[in-house]
Amino acid sequence: MDSRRHFLKGVLAGGAAITTAAIAPPACARETYSRPPDALGLLYDATLCVGCKACLSACKEANSLPPEFSTADRLWDAPLDTSAYTFNLIKMYRNGTVKTKDAEVDGYAFMQTSCMHCADPSCVSACPVSAMTKDPVTGVVAYNPDACVGCRYCVVACPFGIPKYQYDSPTGKIGKCELCRHRTKDGHYSACAEVCPTGATLYGRSADLLVEAKRRIALKPGSVTRYPRGKIGGLDQSYEAPVANYLQHVYGEKEYGGTQVLKLSAVNFVKVGMPDLPTKSSAATSETIQHTLYGGLIMPLVVLGALSFIAKKNVHDAEDDDAMAHGTGGK
Repeated sequence: MDSRRHFLKGVLAGGAAITTAAIAPPACARETYSRPPDALGLLYDATLCVGCKACLSACKEANSLPPEFSTADRLWDAPLDTSAYTFNLIKMYRNGTVKTKDAEVDGYAFMQTSCMHCADPSCVSACPVSAMTKDPVTGVVAYNPDACVGCRYCVVACPFGIPKYQYDSPTGKIGKCELCRHRTKDGHYSACAEVCPTGATLYGRSADLLVEAKRRIALKPGSVTRYPRGKIGGLDQSYEAPVANYLQHVYGEKEYGGTQVLKLSAVNFVKVGMPDLPTKSSAATSETIQHTLYGGLIMPLVVLGALSFIAKKNVHDAEDDDAMAHGTGGK
């Protein structure tokens, strides 16, 4: 009993010494990261999309992904959303009579769903084992299945709901778009952009794509302009077409601190399925909180204080028990 009492008193004394020690200066708030200067990405123009889903098929082939069925006959690859086996999907907005393309009322529109390759990705910030990483040059958010422990923090953290887990596999892993980074060594680029017949999905440097996006929304609706296809700076596959009545907004320029996948639309982005996000990333907010708590030893000291209180209470209880056992209680 004496040895336990001495041990607990030693713990309390050590805790008091640490508690009274000088605390490090509080951590500074972290700013939201920006896109790397040479970041690669996509520009998706919903007004040019015809819903052919060639991008979906090309993505599956390039990434060796199996079909997903949503009909009883199981004849067609018809996924309803992105998944661990479907990295790219075209969704459709419908309203009223659905007569006019890219009309918010009595119209319809398309929207591509895939990884946005955020400038400050929450999936990378949340991953405890660095299975999710962001390339410092290309900015591509990549996934390493060999490092993954299956915690699925990235699934919860992503504001776009993109990383998905293979729940049907005993050795499940995360599936998401990686901009076909495995194809660049062979001179290829994102398969979705390579096959798009209208140039609705365009590949290139995010900085160049942003310039192109702003050029388009500055044009007069109904005028004719030249639209590039495939890859900006690559083989000229451009063609002329009328300009749609664009929203004066490049989605991804500022949302969540900026993304490397940019989007144009004539229909409200929230209505076509894109979340309304602040300009600051959640990663910057959460890491600021964590660094503030742990950088100044605030959280460890709180925990130590709680443990010290419990230890002290146990010492007093033990002393009372000893007194009662030896008949000295109350004296």
